[in-house]
Amino acid sequence: MCRSIKTLYNFEPPATEQEIRAAALQFVRKLSGFNVPSKANEAAFNRAVDEVAATAARLIDSLVTTAEPRDRAVEAERARARSAMRFGSGSTA
Repeated sequence: MCRSIKTLYNFEPPATEQEIRAAALQFVRKLSGFNVPSKANEAAFNRAVDEVAATAARLIDSLVTTAEPRDRAVEAERARARSAMRFGSGSTA
């Protein structure tokens, strides 16, 4: 789906309201096909973002696991390593 939507569950520290809203915005953008909606669609678009964000927050809050929370710094480093393997290091010699 959207590569910019990241897993938000089971992290330490937990996902912030801003992270959940950003994921909801990306989801609604993908569904609607609008990066920025027209004035005629703005209210419906914003309402959808609000509803998706609220639903996502309820979902994250209601999930349970016995797994240890993941460390954001460790996961970010793993993502950088995967990206470097996929796209190269980005440096030229």
